Amino acid sequence: MSEITVPDLPDSTATRTPLAPVAFDGTPLTIEDVVALARREATAVLSDAPDFRARITRGMAFLDQLLEEDGRIYGVTTGYGDSCETAVPVDRAWELPVHLYTFHGCGLGRLLDAEETRAVLAARLASLCQGYSAVSPGLLEQLAAFLAHDVLPCIPAEGSVGASGDLTPLSYVAAALCGERDVVYAGRRQPAAEALAAIGREPLRLRPKEALAIMNGTAVMTGLACLAWARAANVAALSATLTAGAVVAIDGNPYHYDETLFRAKPHPGQTRAAARIRTLLGGSRAPRHASRLQDRYSLRCAPHVIGVLEDALDWSRTWIETELNSANDNPLVDPDENRVLHGGHFYGGHIALAMDALKTAVASVADLMDRQLATLVDTRYNNGLPANLSGAVGDEAPLNHGLKAVQIGASAWTAEALKQTMPATAFSRSTECHNQDKVSMGTIASRDCLRVLELTEQVAAGMLVAVRQAIGLRLRYSNATKADATTADATGTRTGTPTEASVPAPLQSFVSRLEAAIPLLERDRALEPELRAMLAQIRAGQW
Repeated sequence: MSEITVPDLPDSTATRTPLAPVAFDGTPLTIEDVVALARREATAVLSDAPDFRARITRGMAFLDQLLEEDGRIYGVTTGYGDSCETAVPVDRAWELPVHLYTFHGCGLGRLLDAEETRAVLAARLASLCQGYSAVSPGLLEQLAAFLAHDVLPCIPAEGSVGASGDLTPLSYVAAALCGERDVVYAGRRQPAAEALAAIGREPLRLRPKEALAIMNGTAVMTGLACLAWARAANVAALSATLTAGAVVAIDGNPYHYDETLFRAKPHPGQTRAAARIRTLLGGSRAPRHASRLQDRYSLRCAPHVIGVLEDALDWSRTWIETELNSANDNPLVDPDENRVLHGGHFYGGHIALAMDALKTAVASVADLMDRQLATLVDTRYNNGLPANLSGAVGDEAPLNHGLKAVQIGASAWTAEALKQTMPATAFSRSTECHNQDKVSMGTIASRDCLRVLELTEQVAAGMLVAVRQAIGLRLRYSNATKADATTADATGTRTGTPTEASVPAPLQSFVSRLEAAIPLLERDRALEPELRAMLAQIRAGQW
């Protein structure tokens, strides 16, 4: 049997601040709510408001009424998918949910990690709380308890085409709620029944339609999309900060980010990126170098590249949060008009396209940072810094190679990120006897986006090291030039003019943090530990 990776878990023995509550009551959640739940910075609280509970109960009661009247309801008294013409006797309707999550227990690939799993649980609970899914309050309470107690179903990442919903991965949620399959709880993988007993809860017996309500929706792609969006937003902000650092390191031109210049082409995200860089550089309206009026594109056009990602974040937030706060299973049960509505809300096209677009914009920012790093290490373009940003001097200089391998690594990570930008949405497959003959591929798009982000964050980690090294060397050589400059000859004329270099005040705290985190590279050392430390901090949103 192949080894299965257990999702990362927080240290249960660590002292924790009380978690902020996120209320599940059918009102809209934000991406930030899901991210806070995923990171264990918040806990799920199921509302006990009478109006909310009454709405949930009405949908369940109407479904019971239809069963008593021998109503024909897809997935309740029929088979699933292409088997919808197969009638299921009403007295067997309670058995059908078990079959649905059982035969979908065929997922493969890595397991979703802890944050991803919590995001999936939050997204499914948010959808079911809209009140259109005819589920019981007990099901909602069980899902909320999983989030509150950090009981995490072991969910294989692969096996969904994004319509009819995330059926196979969500079958692992349905099964775990019923005490079947495995979960991770209290730091170890264990049978779901054991974890339920440990938190004082009984396995659910799913009511008719409840397995369908859990599985026939977009919770996996949407939960992952929330995490991807938050990480992409962090990449956008960090790349602007790194650009400012690179401008200082390379002795570049701050006036490329002039406010008037960007009013002439006012894309909102581009304008924000330019403003961030301009602010960190202290602002400048005048050319810094009479002979070098324009820096290379990777610096001069950085707001334009980052701005595409910023603007993609703006519109994709709306799509992701609309999906998050939607009822997206099938059929829906209207508890107000007592109608069963057969449709296709499990189709994840909006999430799919949002993730395809976001991963492309993120990969472009990876490419931008890779080009900036390549410029910093190259003596043809770095305006007087040493080759590969090596800090070695004297007899040590010929032996040391500085950041040569880091630049190669960044190029490799960037190339892989760019390769991943093939749109998943273009690869719809006809499945399930041509019942699911047009599918969204949304879950694959979300996973692709997370992979692109992982690679891009690695490039950003390399750039943090490079910017720290380049600014350190720029300041060192500036100070050395000042110290070595001759005072005056016999006629009083200065024969040396030091190159002035300083870190703008708004950027100083960033540079100080870098200096504290990464010692200047005076001679070659293995940088993997520092890169991994930077990477963990980037992913935690600490840069």
